[in-house]
Amino acid sequence: MEPTRVARELVEAWYPDAVAALLCGSVVTSRRTPYSDLDIVVMFADEREPSRSSLRFGTWPVELFVHTGASWRWFVEREIPQRKSSLLSMCAHGVVLVDRDGTGTRLRDEARQLLTAGPPEAAPAEIENQRYVLTDLLDDLAGCSTAGERLFIVTEIAGRAAEFVLLRTGSWLGGGKWTARRVDEVWPGFSGELEGLVREALEGRDAGLVALVDEVLAPSGGRLWEGYRRSGYPGS
Repeated sequence: MEPTRVARELVEAWYPDAVAALLCGSVVTSRRTPYSDLDIVVMFADEREPSRSSLRFGTWPVELFVHTGASWRWFVEREIPQRKSSLLSMCAHGVVLVDRDGTGTRLRDEARQLLTAGPPEAAPAEIENQRYVLTDLLDDLAGCSTAGERLFIVTEIAGRAAEFVLLRTGSWLGGGKWTARRVDEVWPGFSGELEGLVREALEGRDAGLVALVDEVLAPSGGRLWEGYRRSGYPGS
């Protein structure tokens, strides 16, 4: 059965007093797969505790995100400084299922505006910190002596390199598959190139991965180790 119809039936059966609901996630895009679930954001006018739950509706796996306007805004405002807001992204690309008073349309429009505006710019100190971490990891890779260590060093380098591309380009961060999708938006083909170089590095051929990381670091000044200094307590 068509996912939008199923999702609307669920909302009408379980949440008849909801003022709005949106169907979100890959199920409403061309990236839909047999494993895609129904991500549904349900909005209420009255105060209630926000929640997230996983369940099944017929044969469909469902992720429910229940909010009021206040709780939705609290989560989004907390996530934006972290440059990674899954709730904002879901609502910006969601399909409105229920919209009794205009809340659903307003919510989607606001999410789109915030997403388009982009995340806060990374501070120079944050860029330096990430340059230092990647430099240190490259040094660890050069001196790596066991396959187990190599596995974790290489995968850490891969994740950090992709995140650094997003950080220095002022892009939203992601997790899991969203890291690949977002980094490919600003550097087409990056995830595919990185995947091949990771395979080589795991077999002991590091040159390609090291060269790519150096290319990633170059616009921000390259590697950083000697002279790096931070004072005070972390986060102070």
